[in-house]
Amino acid sequence: MILERLIVGMLQTNCYLLADAQTRQAAVIDPGGNAERIITRLQHHHLELVSILNTHGHFDHVLDAWALKEKVGGNVVLHPDDQTILQDRSVGLVGMFSAFKESPKGAVDRWVHEGDHVQVGGLRLEVLETPGHTPGHVSYYLPEANIIFVGDTLFAGSIGRTDFPGGSYDQLVRSVRNKIFPLDDSTRVYPGHGPETTVGQEKRTNPFFQ
Repeated sequence: MILERLIVGMLQTNCYLLADAQTRQAAVIDPGGNAERIITRLQHHHLELVSILNTHGHFDHVLDAWALKEKVGGNVVLHPDDQTILQDRSVGLVGMFSAFKESPKGAVDRWVHEGDHVQVGGLRLEVLETPGHTPGHVSYYLPEANIIFVGDTLFAGSIGRTDFPGGSYDQLVRSVRNKIFPLDDSTRVYPGHGPETTVGQEKRTNPFFQ
């Protein structure tokens, strides 16, 4: 398995490159900017991009999803409950799409729900619905590697904001308690911003769950 973190865009988003080292098929998770740098890393490893996985629809996580698709291929993946966020001016998305002549609305190739799976070569990612930061926020869990990509649901020592349109503090806390914390304590948590952590570390020390 190949796994790299790239910090991209104006909000310093964690973008992850995940690939099957044998088949050379890859997914990019939350491409919030710097498409050319992401493409450079894909080319460095001689990878075929098959999936562009978005944990949610905020601009700092999806901004270069369609640029990647246009230049190197791959299906754009999102939960349908975040479809409206793609054009919600209240979270500043539309103004950030200056590279597009047309709105990206409707450009999602695959809508995913709880229990769906995304296959990347021999890697099988499980989709977990983790709303709260946004209505359609999802996390991508890879059991065989004991890792989960949680977007802006959970951070090292904190949680995602819930004051944006469609956000819900109670829902976010339930998402963490019911979907992430039941995983093994050693599960590595890769958030949308900041350093990685583990399920056990957050259960023990995250002030929002003490």
